[in-house]
Amino acid sequence: MAEQLFLGDYQNLFNLFDNIYPLKDEIKSAIIANSEVIEVAKKTKLLSVDERSNTIYFIIKGAARIFYLDKEGKETNTWILFENQLLISVYSFYTGNPSFEYIETLEHCQLIAVKREKLDELYLNFMEFNFSGRKLTEFYHMRNEIQANELRMLSAKERYQNLLERNPQLFQRVSLGHIASYLGISQETLSRIRKQK
Repeated sequence: MAEQLFLGDYQNLFNLFDNIYPLKDEIKSAIIANSEVIEVAKKTKLLSVDERSNTIYFIIKGAARIFYLDKEGKETNTWILFENQLLISVYSFYTGNPSFEYIETLEHCQLIAVKREKLDELYLNFMEFNFSGRKLTEFYHMRNEIQANELRMLSAKERYQNLLERNPQLFQRVSLGHIASYLGISQETLSRIRKQK
């Protein structure tokens, strides 16, 4: 009965996995049993530099960013994430090493949180779940590569246009300062590009 109450919170996560490879009810029950739904206020740091990441999050509601500080203390956003996306410090989570980046909520968030040891147990107990995990990891790795290639090869205007096409909600929900940082440009440059439309 308790699982039925929580299914609404988990439905989009299960849809994500089902689109890769249908999950058995047994795996869904195990995911619910080995995770928790949490509420997090806006501007909460879920991870700071030098902390070890041991939790992966799925965003039910809200928005968050991943960023790092350069030697001068300037912030650079590397990821801005919304509903139905995974929130994770990839390097720290998978290596167990201290993080070089921060994870911070941009809005009040409702998240599904899974500890690293619980995820490992799920992979060990359900071998077919490893396939889904690998495919999701590949997807996020490819997304990271696309972003890195765009920063290297495209003009600021081309990067802006691509982001606007791929993720228009970003411009309704995130400050221009954060978007400019994500695009690797100044806020002034972003304002100039937006006026050229």
